Amino acid sequence: METHFESNPLIDRLPQHLKQFIIPQNYDDYTPINQAVWRYVMRKNVDYLSKVAHESYLDGLRQTGIDIDNIPNMYGMNRILKEIGWAAVAVDGFIPPSAFMEFQAYNVLVIACDIRQLEHIEYTPAPDIIHEGAGHAPIIANPEYAEYLRRFGEIGCKAISSARDYELYEAIRLLSILKEAENTPEEEIKKAEEQVDFLQNNMGELSEMSKIRNLHWWTVEYGLIGTVENPKIYGAGLLSSIGESAWCMTDNVKKLPYDISAIDQSFDITKPQPQLYVTPDFAHLSYVLEEFANKMALRTGGLSGIKKLVDSKALGSIELSTGLQISGIFSNVIENEGKPVYVQTTGKTALSYREKELVGHGTEYHAEGFGSPIGKLKGINLAIEDMSPRDLRAYDIYEGEQITLEFEGNIKITGEIITGTRNLQGKILLIKFKNCTVTQGDKVLFQPDWGIYDMAVGKEVVSAFSGPADVNSFDMINHVPSSKTIKHKKSAEREELENLYRNIRSIREEKNTSITLKEAFGAVSSNHPNDWLLSVEIAELAHKENNNDLVDKVLNHLENIKTKRPEVAHLIKNGLDLIFEKVSA
Repeated sequence: METHFESNPLIDRLPQHLKQFIIPQNYDDYTPINQAVWRYVMRKNVDYLSKVAHESYLDGLRQTGIDIDNIPNMYGMNRILKEIGWAAVAVDGFIPPSAFMEFQAYNVLVIACDIRQLEHIEYTPAPDIIHEGAGHAPIIANPEYAEYLRRFGEIGCKAISSARDYELYEAIRLLSILKEAENTPEEEIKKAEEQVDFLQNNMGELSEMSKIRNLHWWTVEYGLIGTVENPKIYGAGLLSSIGESAWCMTDNVKKLPYDISAIDQSFDITKPQPQLYVTPDFAHLSYVLEEFANKMALRTGGLSGIKKLVDSKALGSIELSTGLQISGIFSNVIENEGKPVYVQTTGKTALSYREKELVGHGTEYHAEGFGSPIGKLKGINLAIEDMSPRDLRAYDIYEGEQITLEFEGNIKITGEIITGTRNLQGKILLIKFKNCTVTQGDKVLFQPDWGIYDMAVGKEVVSAFSGPADVNSFDMINHVPSSKTIKHKKSAEREELENLYRNIRSIREEKNTSITLKEAFGAVSSNHPNDWLLSVEIAELAHKENNNDLVDKVLNHLENIKTKRPEVAHLIKNGLDLIFEKVSA
């Protein structure tokens, strides 16, 4: 797969399965209308957010080099982000949550490089460069928050998903694309909304990934900071929404102290949020994250952790008390008295130690799966991993010996020991058998004609997590989204309007143009009577030139649009308020 994008050392170190999501940012694809939308949102945001956003926001805008007048060029951003230890990459809309978080773990900000349409200037359910670039990027200039984001990614990408989580991701991705696309039939949007609603209401018990996504939503996306009575905004979803950033500060939105209970509060990505959480400071975010991480299978392991992996039907890993890690798709766990006594994977499996695949134990060798007992030998208090060489010899666990090992849970292994694999500290990780039979009562778990049997050594499962222990063990370059973002359609009318926006932009930048301000207003008011943003920009330039006659004509035209299109009246007023000291509603 060849994807050409400008890289840097931080991006270079990303694993290939993350690089598959990166696309080039084709800056020339941004139209003059796109640039005008960016400028309007940013001017309004900076004006309003200077009063209600956390102080890190405005500082971060300066530090990350984000320009109010121009959509950021990601490669320029990267040169500045490098100084705070971060990088940015472009992607196509929503990517799977685990991948999104893993990018964060590598200090890489994911930016959906499309930009919302003028019709969705206040809010779009689809991720776009306003949300990512102007929302996420500035706050990461705060080192305490940046470390929270990195740590969140590091922990979040290990969260175990349910089989339904990916369905919901695909359904939300499709809905966001359809809502942002031009002229999508209402019945298509309704069908997509119904599918999202159905999945959200039928998720069953929330998975770890669902819960940590909730934490991400109520902090990174929609977080408030300070006190419940006097909060400030730091969440990117609020920082990038000129509508919701104002709405969230009213009493219509309930403010709650942020704590671990937020893991159970789901959200609807297509609607304004009815409640928001307020953290007293950024340090408290990390405290709650660690509180949740302590409940994750990543740290608790055990039978419940393996069961979560079995239920997920996805690639995951367990780590045994010896440090041996087994990665694959877990298909079964045999339990005894509340403890796992045998685990089984199906298909390609790899064995690792400290995130490094063991030589000779990759997916080619374990292509058909892997099964092993876990726990202690029956009637013996000393676990195999704790036995000294003398103990091992005493129990005939020795090269060349024909032996029967009976584990708790009635797991029995009979075969000839070939050799063992140890770590650098001398702890035994694996024992290799030939002519081996593994049973539980009458059930055969392994038989001699299947080949060599590798038995993992470990008295307990200390960790269970999503993904492989060694990212190089598996070919994970296989993500094919079921939907792609829909670009706006070109037409002669659209091209003419784009050209008018281009000329007004040139006039503002004092470049040569083929049209005057007055002629541009005549063209837009006659040929594009529903467009309001260009007339606001013309009013700004006419006001600067003290062309009061043209200003009056533009304001009268905008009053007519307000009457015809009341849904944009407040947008027109907000734009004019930035130009004039006071404009009557």
